Amino acid sequence: MDFNVKKLASGAGVFFTRAVQFTEEKLGQAEKTELDPHLENLITRADCTKNWTEKILRQTEVLLQPNPIDHTGARIEEFIYDKLDKKIPSRVTNAELLGQYMLDAAKEFGPGTPYGSTLITVGEYQRRLGGAEREFLQTSAMTFLTPLRNFLEGDWRTISKERRLLENRRLDLDICKARLKKAKLAEAKAAASPDFQETRPRNYVLSASASALHSGWESWDVETDPRVSEQRKLLSEEVDKAEHELRVAQTEFDRQAEVTRLLLEGISSTHLNHLRCLQDFAEAQATYYAQCHHYMHELQRELNRCANAAGAPHSTDVCPNPVSSAFLSGPSSPGPTVSSSSGQKPSSLTMEQTQLPVTGARRAKVLYDYDAHDASELSLLADELITVYTVPGMDPDWLVGERGNEKGKVPVTYLELLS
Repeated sequence: MDFNVKKLASGAGVFFTRAVQFTEEKLGQAEKTELDPHLENLITRADCTKNWTEKILRQTEVLLQPNPIDHTGARIEEFIYDKLDKKIPSRVTNAELLGQYMLDAAKEFGPGTPYGSTLITVGEYQRRLGGAEREFLQTSAMTFLTPLRNFLEGDWRTISKERRLLENRRLDLDICKARLKKAKLAEAKAAASPDFQETRPRNYVLSASASALHSGWESWDVETDPRVSEQRKLLSEEVDKAEHELRVAQTEFDRQAEVTRLLLEGISSTHLNHLRCLQDFAEAQATYYAQCHHYMHELQRELNRCANAAGAPHSTDVCPNPVSSAFLSGPSSPGPTVSSSSGQKPSSLTMEQTQLPVTGARRAKVLYDYDAHDASELSLLADELITVYTVPGMDPDWLVGERGNEKGKVPVTYLELLS
């Protein structure tokens, strides 16, 4: 118990001394040791990295979880599961919940009714959209949010701890410098005083006969006065002690500065890691939006087919343009149409169009599987390579694809054009 009290008192004394030094530096009453310019630049760069990482992390969380209440609950849930060392269960997205409500409503209204069947169709695609969103959220959290959070909660805490130690070492160094300066000043002042002027040899002792010549006056020589000698010895020891403490403080400061510098130089590696994470996030985001675009294409096609089937039950099985004007980047080029009474299949006219001069034949990689809806289209398999080109007057959202002897229309959104 006695040891703990002494340790506490010693720590309080060190804290108070540092506080006094820090205050005097702020008031301009004490000298401050400046850090190396390279180290100062590293500190500034690290602070900038930390601040912007926090902002990007918070805004990304808002983007992925717009509702603050849900966001807070999700973070608490993640924290609890992390402490329990268990995997976080996947949460149902709003789109999936909406799709389930639509499917349940279709059962009530009757799946055979136009409204009920449409609810089923839209509900299924809403569930697909929700599944794509859930996958995007999981991928983003794993590849982007987690590394940023790990930096702030792990690496940055270590850097901050070492920087605080460096600041304490600097304060200790400046305290030692000030203490040595005061000790030398006191020694010089004492040596310069008249009582300490050495007018006689150091070991000179007044003899009894000499003392008798100074009758009626008693005097002690400063060199033989034990109190004066002790005082000078104490001052000299104080200077030696201050110099020793300064050397130790300088060594500890240099060592801590080197440790801090190495950690701060690791910020460059952090930037490279965050760069890869950012690329992964952008790729996950692009995949998510491409899936959404794909599902909306399919949904629009299904809705158009249902509308045509309800409006013209006796017409031939001709699918209209699968993408409405709301999903097109521009108006489609007018082309010849085939009436339902002509007896010709739509594919015949499409294949005739491909006999026109082609423009810009290129290779393309298929991103997703695609099932042809009629004979004019070409079915696709993910990751296969095909040759694509366009013909004058063709819808800009479609290309003509060739795979061996097979040929047909393919949607642009399913392709990645290669140079």
